[in-house]
Amino acid sequence: MSLLIFKLYKPGVGQDHCSIKQRSNHMAGSSPNSSIIELSASEGVADIRLNRPEVLNAFSDDSVRALVSALRQVDRRPDLNVAVLSGNGRSFSSGADVRQRQLRSREELIALGGPEGDGAKCADIFTQSVNWKPVVAAVHGYAIGMGLGVALSCDLIVAEDGTQFQVTETLRGLSSVRYMEMLKMRGSGSFAIDVTLTGRWFSAQEALAAGVIDRVVAQGSAYQEAHRIARQIADHPPLGIRASVRSRRMALDAAERRAAAQTDALKLHLTEDFSESARAFVEKRQHVPYKGQ
Repeated sequence: MSLLIFKLYKPGVGQDHCSIKQRSNHMAGSSPNSSIIELSASEGVADIRLNRPEVLNAFSDDSVRALVSALRQVDRRPDLNVAVLSGNGRSFSSGADVRQRQLRSREELIALGGPEGDGAKCADIFTQSVNWKPVVAAVHGYAIGMGLGVALSCDLIVAEDGTQFQVTETLRGLSSVRYMEMLKMRGSGSFAIDVTLTGRWFSAQEALAAGVIDRVVAQGSAYQEAHRIARQIADHPPLGIRASVRSRRMALDAAERRAAAQTDALKLHLTEDFSESARAFVEKRQHVPYKGQ
């Protein structure tokens, strides 16, 4: 069982901080007492930071739950109107924690209905709001797999030049339909099909040209630009903005449900190909030829 610990303190006038910690025996790559999500706020803008830099902010079940908790806090607080989501260290996020989420036993995968733990589904992170406050993603380094999915779920995306994206579900033998739907919502349908079928890397500049992200800025400045945009949003009457966010998130939720209806019954998480791909990744070796089984 995991325990959430919330620490609230005020380091300065107009700003407060909250470290969200999870103590867990199965959180790969993190100290048991590490703060896996950092939350602070200033002048109506919340600052949410992914904080597992030692694993490039890979998402374990616990870090997904902690991110959901941070977003719920922002959603409930009347003094906050917008949030910026970023990642500490060298990357925004390297995706799902393969060792913790994808190397589960077959029995656990069957019981959970997939690699995601209870209360730790990526598709639910942004679609269970009450007040529908916008989130601006500031991405750098890598935003791949689930990290890409989280960024695409945000309402605006600012990326540093040199940021690399990838739909790693294609490489893992899982369905990439969800990513194709989200990419199509943001940009070109042909681009969405290209990167989901090939699983190839694509750059921030290519993503901008395809309409998938909103800004490309110089290296080291995505966080500052995201906050500039967030402050601009926070300066406007909030209810109209929240109506727009709600409309977009409802469309996102419909796309998520459509993708799940199309692919869940295939049970791709139980295939030999998925198991081999995940093991090969963790063992840092070339995968054996896939069987389509």
